[in-house]
Amino acid sequence: MNLLRSLAFYGVFYLGTLVLLLVIPFQGARGVRRVAGGWSALHRWCVRHLLRIRIIQQGGPIDGPALYAMRHESFFEAIDAPCVFGEPVIFAKQELLAIPAWGGAGRKYGLIPVARDEGAKALRDLMRAAKGAKAEGRPFLIFPEGTRTPHGDEGAIVSGFAGLYKLLDLPVVPVAVNSGPLYRSFVKRPGQITYRFGPAIETGLPREDVEARVREAINALQPSAR
Repeated sequence: MNLLRSLAFYGVFYLGTLVLLLVIPFQGARGVRRVAGGWSALHRWCVRHLLRIRIIQQGGPIDGPALYAMRHESFFEAIDAPCVFGEPVIFAKQELLAIPAWGGAGRKYGLIPVARDEGAKALRDLMRAAKGAKAEGRPFLIFPEGTRTPHGDEGAIVSGFAGLYKLLDLPVVPVAVNSGPLYRSFVKRPGQITYRFGPAIETGLPREDVEARVREAINALQPSAR
């Protein structure tokens, strides 16, 4: 039964994705963000009604601009982000923007590429893009472990996170999520995915302190935290 539900999910969601990608070339930045919101809503509908996964949110975004640091276990939370945050500015691996069709859509949306191995120039480009996005007043979203981390493991916080925290001078809101056991494999499983928002972390903390607090909070739904 889980296999049949998963195949139905892939069929409906990816067909809808293809249709929306055909619309992207005719949209400006605002239009692309609206399309992204519709894509995220389609995904959530498929997750709830085809995969039979409940989505629970404990807490939520704060008032005013912030940098949201979310655990990353599967593609679920990346696709679901507009449902949770509205029109977030997302820091994403540069490799994602090299994918045909998807890369162009990501650039129009305003994804900020993170080139982890390209040195100082890449960092300056990232900082310049982040400053421009901050002026728009949109929330920022980063996956501070830098990649997907299997449920049960605790990844290290990537080195660039602290620099971004200092540059943006915004409170950090850590977000735990436990999507991995249900969503990460090809055959999805019914059950419950939970988002848990931690308390906002003030600006101006030393690197070691902010990284430790973020790491503890984003792993609050891991087996080791129970």
